Amino acid sequence: MSNDLVIQNIAQLILPKKTDKPLKGKELDQLNVVEDGTVVVDNGKVVYAGPHSDEYEGKETIDATGKVVSPTLVDAHTHLVFGGSREHEMALKRQGASYLEILEQGGGILSTVKSTREATEEELFKKTDKALREIMSYGVLTVESKSGYGLDKENELKQLKVSHELEDKYGITMKHTFLGPHAVPEEAESSEAFLQEMIDLLPEVKEYADFADIFCETGVFSVEESRKYMQAAKDLGFDVKIHADEIDPLGGLGLAIDEEAISADHLVASSEEDKKALHDSNTVAVLLPGTTFYLDKEGYADARGMIDNNGAVAIASDFNPGSNVTNNLQLVMTIANLKLKLSPNEVWNAVTVNAAKAIDADAGTLETGDDANFVIWDAPNYEYILYHYGINHAENVYKDGELFIDNTIKVNTESEKSKA
Repeated sequence: MSNDLVIQNIAQLILPKKTDKPLKGKELDQLNVVEDGTVVVDNGKVVYAGPHSDEYEGKETIDATGKVVSPTLVDAHTHLVFGGSREHEMALKRQGASYLEILEQGGGILSTVKSTREATEEELFKKTDKALREIMSYGVLTVESKSGYGLDKENELKQLKVSHELEDKYGITMKHTFLGPHAVPEEAESSEAFLQEMIDLLPEVKEYADFADIFCETGVFSVEESRKYMQAAKDLGFDVKIHADEIDPLGGLGLAIDEEAISADHLVASSEEDKKALHDSNTVAVLLPGTTFYLDKEGYADARGMIDNNGAVAIASDFNPGSNVTNNLQLVMTIANLKLKLSPNEVWNAVTVNAAKAIDADAGTLETGDDANFVIWDAPNYEYILYHYGINHAENVYKDGELFIDNTIKVNTESEKSKA
């Protein structure tokens, strides 16, 4: 019987381990990399992925000599839908202004809130569509998308609806996160009053959001406020997430572990005590090294300490208009390799299986029966993709066994010949 597609002569085939729980500790450094691999696809599903095999026939055959094949990547933390941009803040950052100082001047999140509120749903869709296409071109077909730039009912729902419209348009896996308590808007009477407003909104956003998230940080929401919000969300059936310990060690990671959050994100300033508590938790520590790089911070999240404490670690882009303005998860993978001191195996697991666990997505593996979502990389080996940084190594991205994105650069050689 002939299958739809057979890919042969794959230089290296990356096969992360399918698991019920996130990979923890030393498991993160275990990655099955098959030399001279074969992938077989039929009806949009993986029939076989492993060492070279001549047992399968295909209606189409691809010779992947000198190429790497992997599952498509998972970006487990993005602020995908937003209005405007904040390039004017670059000058303030060069002058030494901190993130919180820019926020106090009406910049930062509040600047984006203003632009997002002013944008129509159609304008937001058009802008976000472009950003998502760029993200997918880097080999990402599973994306978490947060709200959090509306800070009121109308505009939070507007962001979530745009996310769903894009999911419908492309048919990829998107997870939608309600981050209403992302900042305290200028019109709010108090942080307490605004937080209650966001809690009261939870039943209505449940239709559009998979997760409820909160920014637990100095000048935003305290640990106790965050606990109140997370417990209210859990009572309504939400899985919860938290932006924790990004700047100050408030104890957000410990709170996430106590509340059995599916993920705790950032964690640059997390305490030794909280990192040790990861040992007995399945909460995924989603680290965002691109943000530390972009904010020009001296210290990165202690990924090695978390892994040594048998913690589960994932890597994500944190694509957003203020603190990490990149759609390129491959670049963030390199930063994780260099600055978080993760091995190549750990990096690949952190953007596939563990990133999928951080957003409860069935993604990141290429086992028999899986959706045939994979990337053919124009690279001689999987370490090269981290080594040669800042460019796009994803040559072709396949969705359900069909070519979805072709990044092949085509040069118009005829025009060059005409000049000769």
